[in-house]
Amino acid sequence: MTATGWRISFWMKVSWMCGFLSTVILCGKKKAILLSGKQNNPFQNAWAELTARWILGVTFLLACGHKIVNPAQFAKIIYGYYLFPGSTINVIAILVPFLELFCGLALIFGLFPRSAALILNGLLLAFIIAMSINLIRGHEFDCGCFSFGGSDQAFSVVQLLVRDIVCFFLGLYVLLFDKRRKCCLKQTGSLLENMGRDACTRTTANKT
Repeated sequence: MTATGWRISFWMKVSWMCGFLSTVILCGKKKAILLSGKQNNPFQNAWAELTARWILGVTFLLACGHKIVNPAQFAKIIYGYYLFPGSTINVIAILVPFLELFCGLALIFGLFPRSAALILNGLLLAFIIAMSINLIRGHEFDCGCFSFGGSDQAFSVVQLLVRDIVCFFLGLYVLLFDKRRKCCLKQTGSLLENMGRDACTRTTANKT
């Protein structure tokens, strides 16, 4: 493993460990009953949402650097999946790393986190499908997620799939979170509230 690959692998482990410890500590401090007598919903904990958002954001920031610096090599990785038309490979190789960069920063700083999580979950779903197809084919390939021919080769395709599925559920948690978020520069409101507001707007427009 190269020095760069080792550093990326080390900081990834540190990031995931910090997130795990934060979640354990927050769960341990969670009150069992609110003053109103209602039980806390562990899936609507603002600190847990912040932890999930930062883990996902840092993960994608670590994943985008080498792709931005060397898009030609990333294009070769995409071609190695044998799933995309040749005319789209260069566009994908240029667009995807910048989506990862901007959405990762948006999650960390809390700028429209629901939109960022939706975009990243779309990317993760595409990665999961692409790797699953190649796993079924029995085709060996370089994932290219965090390095080119480096640290990712130490993991099996199944391990990479599990990692992406975990990230997908973290993104889903951020997407469906309906309470006020912590350390968030731009709140996007409740998903249900937004849907209700859109429905009211459409109803008013139809009446007029």
